[in-house]
Amino acid sequence: MTLQHINIEDLTVSPLNVRKYGARDCADLVTSIRSLGVLQPLLVRPSGDSFEVVAGQRRLNACRILAEEGDIDLIPCLVMAEGDDATAIEASLAENIERLPMSEVDQYKAFAKLVKEGRTVEDIAVTFGITERMVSQRLALGRLHAPILTAYRKGDLHARDVRNLTMATPKQQKAWWALVKDEDSYVPTGQRLKDWLFGGEHIPVSHALFDVEQSGLAIVTDLFGDEAYFADSEAFWPLQNAAIAECVEAYRAGGWGDVIVMDVGAFFATWDYRSTPKSKGGKVFITCTTQGEVAFHEGYLTSAEAKRLEKAEAGAPPVEKPELTKAMQNYLSLHRHAAVRHDLLDAPNMTLRLIAAHMIAGSSLWAVKADPQKAAKPEIAESLETNTAQQAFETERQAIKTLLDMDDVALLDKPDGYYPRPSLVEVFGKLAELADGEVLRVLAFLMADSLAVGCELVEVLAQTLNTDITAAWTMDDTFFDLLRDKQAINSMVAEIAGENAAKEHITASAKVQKSIIKACLDGTRTVKVKNWRPRYMATPQQGYSTRSGFADPVHGIEDIAIAAE
Repeated sequence: MTLQHINIEDLTVSPLNVRKYGARDCADLVTSIRSLGVLQPLLVRPSGDSFEVVAGQRRLNACRILAEEGDIDLIPCLVMAEGDDATAIEASLAENIERLPMSEVDQYKAFAKLVKEGRTVEDIAVTFGITERMVSQRLALGRLHAPILTAYRKGDLHARDVRNLTMATPKQQKAWWALVKDEDSYVPTGQRLKDWLFGGEHIPVSHALFDVEQSGLAIVTDLFGDEAYFADSEAFWPLQNAAIAECVEAYRAGGWGDVIVMDVGAFFATWDYRSTPKSKGGKVFITCTTQGEVAFHEGYLTSAEAKRLEKAEAGAPPVEKPELTKAMQNYLSLHRHAAVRHDLLDAPNMTLRLIAAHMIAGSSLWAVKADPQKAAKPEIAESLETNTAQQAFETERQAIKTLLDMDDVALLDKPDGYYPRPSLVEVFGKLAELADGEVLRVLAFLMADSLAVGCELVEVLAQTLNTDITAAWTMDDTFFDLLRDKQAINSMVAEIAGENAAKEHITASAKVQKSIIKACLDGTRTVKVKNWRPRYMATPQQGYSTRSGFADPVHGIEDIAIAAE
């Protein structure tokens, strides 16, 4: 920037100047400038043959008053470069925040301009040394019905009511403003306004996505007949959720990246998302208020997803959110591993072939090492202890130690995840005394104990041995605690409780939907499938979406089984 003295006639207020109100309140500056002159240069930028004042509007107004008295002509100015609107807005906003306080509405409009110029909420907060929460609060004012925003700026509305109204739908805001304008109507304020907005007991018929007349639900109207309501709000929700489920299916069939049904009452903060077309993987977010009003937000990605998309467009491969968390993958792998290696105890002929394969190809565990069966969480370790295959395997461990007469040797224990080797001559001498069948039994145990958790070979063996994973595993609380993906949970509800139940509860929380599955399992709710188990414990292992990460069933399993025989 350069310092220039510019004629007052060549200065105009920039439309980027964030102060819209209070700029003419400059009596204090008139007195100061009359006696001391302009101590702080105005911040300007070129605009054709003149200059726009980006920051210093009150000083300019004070100078104009003095110019009428003939006391001022040229004004000191710092001249910015042309074309950077975002920087100009930031400079104006920073200077005004430090001086005469701006109204919340002026701050909202300034922040909104910065967002339009590509600044994020985090960027704005860091730039001006304020919290992200404050920036989000100001941006929320943009959701207000225009007359409400004007009334608040004039001081006619209480700030508490305005903040409650930022959480209201456009219909609710317009309805509330109509009450304000009607002198004969009661206007809810304070806590009553919040109850009026979020009570959820009176559901307007206009919110229904289904055919109201065909539904047969009872309807009541107010005294003036302006709006009709459902007499039984509980009967409304199953039909509304079923209609939402149909919309979800239609969106997915239409090629959208994904369709996310948010929990009832959840607020869709547009500033936390980025508009993204369907062709670039844009998703549809569906929100539903406690009064049943549904909104479809088409073509959005979260800020994090948008950043990943930008990296992908720059050449980096996209990273899609997996269906299962790492902890859930660990839980499933451990239980499946326990069941498969237990079956190996009864297949010594296959065990010999596995040993040969390990010798030829090697593995990360061949030394021989025992898999440490490391659990990601303590509750997973506790769950594994209840697995009957795990318990039977530990019983066999002690039997092998007794067979080898090595009860006092740590050969077959795994405190550090590997076998501390005793004397080779001693072990050879004991094995030489055993029959061939007993040696095969030892080899089967060693092979099973050195089978790596989570490796593809576990799945090959599960299919080859026709292992029943569920015979050893019990569906416990740890499984449900680690189950997080709502699409997968809703699909499980469809399997065990039926498609209608899944559709009726599509907007319900994961906790509620998991409770339906538990109710089916404990017999308090009618099931559609007997002896149901999740696909994660099927053989071959399956998921509930394209994001499951499970490989296709291994081909050639029958050939492997025949050759092994």
